[in-house]
Amino acid sequence: MPESNFERIPSKPPVILPLPPGTKRLQWSVMIPVYNGLAYLEQTLNSVLCQDFGPDRMQIEVIDDVSNEGDVAAIVERVGKGRVAYYRQPVNVGNVRNFETCINRAVGEYIHILHGDDYVEQGFYKAITQLFIDFPEAGAACTDWRVVDDAGNAVWANEPVGDERGILKNWHQRIAIRQYLEPPAKVVKRSTYEDLGSFYLVNCSEDWLMWNRIAAKYPVAYHPEVLAKYRNHDQNITAVSFKNRKNFMDIYKTMMYNIAHLPEHLREESEKASRKNYAFYFANLAHRQWHANYDKEEAIIVAKDALNFQVNAYSLKLYIKLLLKIATGYKGKTK
Repeated sequence: MPESNFERIPSKPPVILPLPPGTKRLQWSVMIPVYNGLAYLEQTLNSVLCQDFGPDRMQIEVIDDVSNEGDVAAIVERVGKGRVAYYRQPVNVGNVRNFETCINRAVGEYIHILHGDDYVEQGFYKAITQLFIDFPEAGAACTDWRVVDDAGNAVWANEPVGDERGILKNWHQRIAIRQYLEPPAKVVKRSTYEDLGSFYLVNCSEDWLMWNRIAAKYPVAYHPEVLAKYRNHDQNITAVSFKNRKNFMDIYKTMMYNIAHLPEHLREESEKASRKNYAFYFANLAHRQWHANYDKEEAIIVAKDALNFQVNAYSLKLYIKLLLKIATGYKGKTK
């Protein structure tokens, strides 16, 4: 059991110690954190195994946070056929601490935390490897990515992360303003985690906070091809945290952290841009949630949180439009 003072969401970055002397170091660690959502795990594993560099170069391991909706070990054994290691937490520790376990158990120079419901396309690991070779100063690297639904169909086309292959330009300010990058697209050097520590402070936007911490100190290399897929489904931590406002509070906390750690001359304009971005996002999200489950309370909470980020003509217009939909019982298409 965790100690009595155990924090599921650490208040400061947990220390990541260097590997002990004598540890067999590999080039890659693909660490797959899992908590339920097991319908997607086979695709996740196969997306890695089909481009496996072999056990002398690549560690592949599933870290199970005590899933209670199926037998994770059986899936790993069936799909991995002995190639994929399996570790089960002694008790449920939550997503942030499970990521910490992933990092601590990783023996590779490059760590890819690939959530058990996401996946990568053929060529991902070769592209990232080449980025680190070509840009050794980078503390992390990424490809472009897309959001997909349960069936793997694109949900929407997100804005490209960068303009061209190479070190991302003006990345610290850009990633401070908004979340450009979902976890399956990002790989971080173990030495970077050893320097900065693990994820902390928030539960729903812990990756956005980490990308900012990395960008503040290290260059980040980018490959423009879409080689990573982020799954958007009802069991996502983000998707279940609207009504209790956890999603809003974590994003707000992360936004203010990010702005505070920018150079002073960039803070005012960056905060305005970030508030506008999330006001737009939450205003549209309120309508999507209404059409997803027709929960009046949830939709209004999300719409009001859009106004908490920034009151502007767009967020006000969508708030009024939502109230009209609810009053008339309109349940047609979102747009």
